[in-house]
Amino acid sequence: MLADLTWPEAGVRATAGAILAVAVGATEQHGPHLPLSTDTDVATALCDRLAAARPEVLVGPAIPYGASGEHAGFPGTLSIGQAALELLVVELCRSATDTFDRVLLVNWHGGNIEPLRRARDLLRSESRDVRLYLPRFDGDPHAGRSETALQLALAPERVRGDRAAAGDTRPLAELLPLLRAGGVRAVSANGVLGDPSGATAAEGTALLDHLSADLIDRTRLWWPENSPERTGT
Repeated sequence: MLADLTWPEAGVRATAGAILAVAVGATEQHGPHLPLSTDTDVATALCDRLAAARPEVLVGPAIPYGASGEHAGFPGTLSIGQAALELLVVELCRSATDTFDRVLLVNWHGGNIEPLRRARDLLRSESRDVRLYLPRFDGDPHAGRSETALQLALAPERVRGDRAAAGDTRPLAELLPLLRAGGVRAVSANGVLGDPSGATAAEGTALLDHLSADLIDRTRLWWPENSPERTGT
């Protein structure tokens, strides 16, 4: 963890070729049964797993706020909007690349994708080696079975299972026009897009394993030419 190091220690790690991984999450409603930190929790878990597999990786403090305007109207949601998130990431990575040659942003919240892509493109146009990981998986869009299973795997004591209930279960493609027009409140009174019923910790662990393997694979070519990770030895 970068935050646990002193500045001389951080300098040694940077000289040795460390990659800085930063989780990008959100503080937003996840139905009546999951904590507001769910997106940040999952993104952080993926960074931690990458660091466990790749000794070159240092995990920076997570960004716990994102562009969550679609969740307005649900108490506890804290959104900084797209423009602020984009600026925050640009300035953070400009500072980070003073120390580290490579920065990896690991995102879990869908509303962050466009500002993160814009920030990445600007940073790369400045010749900064910044990459963005956007997980892909089949599952409910928000606070449904998939995210409930993930939280059961990560911190089961934080899941209010007795409050879990289905929300709007229509496919995301069908919901998108309504979400863009009126936010999540327009389609789901409890904030859930999907159905958390039947979610298990085992299912969440399996999904974490799948996503972690995908993250490791997608960053495989980002290692020094002779490293074991690059050569597969």
